[in-house]
Amino acid sequence: MKGLPQLLRKISQLRILVVGDMMLDHYIWGDATRISPEAPVPVVDIARDSWTAGGAANVALNIASLGARCTVAGFIGTDEAGQRLSTILHSKKIATILTPGNAPTIVKTRVLVQHQQLCRLDREAPIPAYHVSAVKAEALLAREIAAADAVILSDYAKGILTDEVVARVTKLARAAKTFVALDPKPKRRLSFRDVDLITPNKREALQLAGLEPLPHAPFPAVEVCARLHELYASKNIVITLGEDGMLLSAGGKIIQTIPTAAREVFDVSGAGDTSLAGLVLALCAKASLETAALFANAAAGVVVGKIGTATVTPQELIDYVNHR
Repeated sequence: MKGLPQLLRKISQLRILVVGDMMLDHYIWGDATRISPEAPVPVVDIARDSWTAGGAANVALNIASLGARCTVAGFIGTDEAGQRLSTILHSKKIATILTPGNAPTIVKTRVLVQHQQLCRLDREAPIPAYHVSAVKAEALLAREIAAADAVILSDYAKGILTDEVVARVTKLARAAKTFVALDPKPKRRLSFRDVDLITPNKREALQLAGLEPLPHAPFPAVEVCARLHELYASKNIVITLGEDGMLLSAGGKIIQTIPTAAREVFDVSGAGDTSLAGLVLALCAKASLETAALFANAAAGVVVGKIGTATVTPQELIDYVNHR
């Protein structure tokens, strides 16, 4: 990838705001060598615990790790999990703008046995507990949006992003000529239009386009991109295709498909967050969509080679690209 050091230098001058559903990712690491006498389940001998930021907070971690300044806005509870999540973010010099509420911090606990995920345990309140009024969101975010090079709306369908909040944030960003990206979750479909970038995966793209997947049929890329552009008027669409790479579209037309950069895949947790962060940073650094996708693809290639939700540093990215 040509010009990577120059691109990283431009990225280091950027300021990004992430708005969305923040969560704490908790990992329980251990081994299982016997079956419980109480039920036909493995007994896990716990070796250690680790914690990192998840959801929108992981997008923020990836942005900061790649060298840009970042602020993340959303809900963090006043509980122990919330204190831990805040500490993780602040240790990476990520500023936080917190929405009001009395709900618990969202926690995703993954039990890993010999680096394989055995199960996941979720702690969260019902969606309405995380809602914030659009008026309150505008008051909290207006100044930061005006100062940012980009706003990323990171939706995990937990309640922070509503139609009204998305509309207010998009309107403020448009007034400030700030780049807007949205990572949508169609299971709780948002009403949005005229953003600069959306980044669904293959399944989400089909859902957003209102199409049913057909068994053994190839992905209908031309129809999906045309329909997404018609419905949402997004300037750029990047569809992550898993092992098949990334599909790039602008103006409803397919530009190209970029093959995956991953060499070894140990864990895909958070790889979409890394791709989103990389795309937005590169595009805001004035890279072409193709170059931005190559940058994001390489960053995700580094991350999936790690266990657990992870980030990538500029030096890791340079080393990875130079040894392809």
